[in-house]
Amino acid sequence: MLLLVSEDRDGVWVPIHENTSVTALGEGTKQTGLLSEAAMERTLAAVHWFSNEAKGLGVEEVVFGATMAARIATNRDDFLARAARQGTPMMILSGEQEAQLGFEAVVNDPAFRDQDRISIVDPGGHSTELVTADRVGSEWNVEFRRSYPVGSLALKSTIFPNERSGGLEMLNGAAALDEEIGLCYRPNACGTVVVLGAAGTNLVSLREKLSEWRPDIVHGAILTYEEISRAVGNLMPMSDSERATLVGMEKGREKTIHLGALILERFLFALRAEFCHVSVRGWRHALLENPRLESISS
Repeated sequence: MLLLVSEDRDGVWVPIHENTSVTALGEGTKQTGLLSEAAMERTLAAVHWFSNEAKGLGVEEVVFGATMAARIATNRDDFLARAARQGTPMMILSGEQEAQLGFEAVVNDPAFRDQDRISIVDPGGHSTELVTADRVGSEWNVEFRRSYPVGSLALKSTIFPNERSGGLEMLNGAAALDEEIGLCYRPNACGTVVVLGAAGTNLVSLREKLSEWRPDIVHGAILTYEEISRAVGNLMPMSDSERATLVGMEKGREKTIHLGALILERFLFALRAEFCHVSVRGWRHALLENPRLESISS
């Protein structure tokens, strides 16, 4: 879960505070079809804390969004009702909305908006969004957009239930992901590839051995396909406690970082991309500019 607090300065949203909490709302949801009681309690507590934190900074309106785990859970109405009762009403983003908002967060970023073609990969807990678009004048023409039902929590509850994974498990997992993605771009047709989310940011933090969050170092950093593959090979055989000791590991991310890295690797393989740029931005940034999602169909 991520908190973004920004203020409008002459028509431009400027981030003034960010926070994160790994609550794993969708842990086990792929298997059971339910949001577990423990996961809901963790998430609702974090939402309540973030709401108070934001209001303490003078925020006038707080908007909360949930994604794939809430989309697929049969008890999502109970979760939404409990969120509303504690004064933190929440909307559920469709896969299309999530992909579009992630796309807008990148193409409106000065670091990337001048590219002619861009592909955005956004690995999550239960879904991964992929968008490819071409610049046409001052506008963007979306050539491909899809939300795939693959994510780190989903893999953890199905293909990789154990903390440690060996070579055969990795090969089987990669094959399953490749089949699910079912996509092979022509070589060099993906343009500039940008990855959103914790998988990319944590891999950079681990590589740079960052003992504290440094978005100025992480944002725009490049991860090569080779080093992502190497990270998968290094992280998979470790236990959660071993991954947790690595300098740069976000607290709570040790349970899924190896799976997020594998997902990122397979999407880069599908795109035939040799490297990707990392963005610390995400759909939350675009949601600031379009809080009611008027321009995005559900």
